[in-house]
Order: sequence, then structure tokens, then C-alpha cells
Amino acid sequence: MIYLVEDDGSIRELVLYTLNNSGLEAKGFAAPRAFWKAMEQETPQLVMLDIMLPEEDGLQILRKIRASSVWKTVPVMMLTAKGTEYDKVIGLDAGADDYVPKPFGMMELLARVRALLRRSGSQKKPAEFTVGPLYVSPARHVVKVNGQDVTLTLKEYEVLRMLLENQDVVLTRDRLLNQVWGYAFDGESRTVDVHIRTLRQKLGPAGELIETVRGVGYKISGEA
Repeated sequence: MIYLVEDDGSIRELVLYTLNNSGLEAKGFAAPRAFWKAMEQETPQLVMLDIMLPEEDGLQILRKIRASSVWKTVPVMMLTAKGTEYDKVIGLDAGADDYVPKPFGMMELLARVRALLRRSGSQKKPAEFTVGPLYVSPARHVVKVNGQDVTLTLKEYEVLRMLLENQDVVLTRDRLLNQVWGYAFDGESRTVDVHIRTLRQKLGPAGELIETVRGVGYKISGEA
């Protein structure tokens, strides 16, 4: 799935038509709010961002994506009328994987999208984790306890993945908030505790693997 954030309706529809008719599934968003809502439900293979947008600009969105452990490896292509060399450097320094100035040809855009998808697909896949009765495969987004599938929300899954990637290390609530929810998160600090509680419940017998370190945070030990 490819997500396109573009407030110009004619450009958005043309790009979506080209992608969808070339075997690449794509969804479009006129404003960042709808885009972030979709990101909570599904992590796309590629994000295409205009810079000049309502609510927040494309560079702000890009920086949030790169600051999040959930989405930081998602390839991002900037599509923008700001095509000077300086603008390109700003975008690439902010973490963009490609920068396509407007106006652009559809065939060139399609070729660059496919090239970017190929490059991102060749990245090393994350390891699998097995701790006691718990099995997690980040590559396949699979969580099992005693061989039985467990369904988690995106945030619950990312909290669990962070704990597994940092086994034996105590992760503070602030670090979990910053990495999983992003540096711009302005919700309740107890959000982490609530997610840990529901995560333990869903994991059943494997829930006890998540240890509370009083006054600090949480950890999973490498041996169970």
C-alpha cells in the first residue's frame, strides 16, 4: 500500500490513477489529519508527501515519521513545487528518500516509485524473537503464545517489539512514549501503563514476561 498526501485534487487523482492502474495499490489524502488516522490502522510500503499542505507541512510530517520507531524505516518521497537545490537538500536532510519537483511526468514518477520500493524491499529483515511461550516475527507481523495467534493493536505491538529488541534493558515510560507515540505526543503519561496492562492481558501466560521496574519503566528478560 502507498499513501499519498496531496491537497491538490487533480494531482492527487492523477497520481492515484497512475499507481493503481500500474499494479500498485494506493490511497490518497487531502489533509494530514486523515493520513495520520490511516497510519494508525496500517503501515504503508511508501509515503508520498507534498510539502505545502493544510494543518502541517510535509516536512513536519516527514520529521514525525523519522522520529517514530513504528514508521521510521518507511520510505518517503517528497512531491513538491519547491524544486530549488536548497529545497531538495532540506528535504533530503530531513530524511526523505527521494525528492521529485513539480511538474513531473507520470512515467518518470512511476519508475522512481518502483525503484524506491525495490531499494526498501532489499533492506535487512528484522529478527524473530522467542522468549518462553512468546514468539514474535516482525517481518511477518506475527505474535504467538504457545503456538496460538495473538491479535494486538499497532501501539501494543510496537511496545512489545521495543521491549524485545532491548531485552534485559529497562525502558522508561518517556522513552516508550517518544519512540512509539512520537516526540509530538501530548496525551496522558499513563498511556504506556494502560497499553502494558492490556498487552499483558492479551498475551495471557506470556504476559508475566513483561516486568515492571518500579519508578523506572518496563523490561523483558532474555531468558524465561
